[in-house]
Amino acid sequence: MPIFYEPSITGKETSFTLNAEESAHACRVLRMKEGDELTVLNGRGLVLNGKISDASPKGCIIIPREIEQQDLSPVSIHIAIAPTKNSDRMEWLFEKATEIGITEFTLLSCRNSERKNIREDRLEKILISAMKQSQRSYLPILNPIIGFKEFIQNHPNGLIAHCEKTDKKTIENAWSPINCPILIGPEGDFSTDEIQLALTNGYTPITLGENRLRTETAGLAACMHAVLMRQKLSPKP
Repeated sequence: MPIFYEPSITGKETSFTLNAEESAHACRVLRMKEGDELTVLNGRGLVLNGKISDASPKGCIIIPREIEQQDLSPVSIHIAIAPTKNSDRMEWLFEKATEIGITEFTLLSCRNSERKNIREDRLEKILISAMKQSQRSYLPILNPIIGFKEFIQNHPNGLIAHCEKTDKKTIENAWSPINCPILIGPEGDFSTDEIQLALTNGYTPITLGENRLRTETAGLAACMHAVLMRQKLSPKP
């Protein structure tokens, strides 16, 4: 069934109206009509199967049929990353990491950052689209851009991937499933001062392999390693 996103629903409604954007997509683009069935997510674990009672592209009315509230995994995957100069590359990362299973993004402003501003509304739409595409019931958290020092103060302990030559651990040997953000630096890497600040606040330096990776590739690689670790910690029956 087609999947739509309506953050306002709670599961207690006897009927509800899709937001204007999703209504137009259902009724104009997909040409859905009264009686057609669909799935609606609220991004907080609610999965609602229902049917259309009024196929208005300005406000499509849905009658719920089946409702399920899925549990949120206690294992979090949090990537804190400096935006790339090319915004398309960052959007690609957000899409793919959401499909894979990330739970939280934070945008970092670092000394060597080439982009200090980013369209968070655009990224939010990408997260929603990827959530629906991958049939996830929880929308990843998107935190606004924050300075590196402030982030470290708010999130002591974690992992930091950087390019300086030093002893490093693999994610498999260093990652924790709770309160363990993974820091990915800008294209010019973290500064020496930033690396030292992270280390003195409980961060562990990690390696993502022998090759030097682009920022967005490093972010996706880190996410994939963490997802595999999560699967080992909580295997499905």
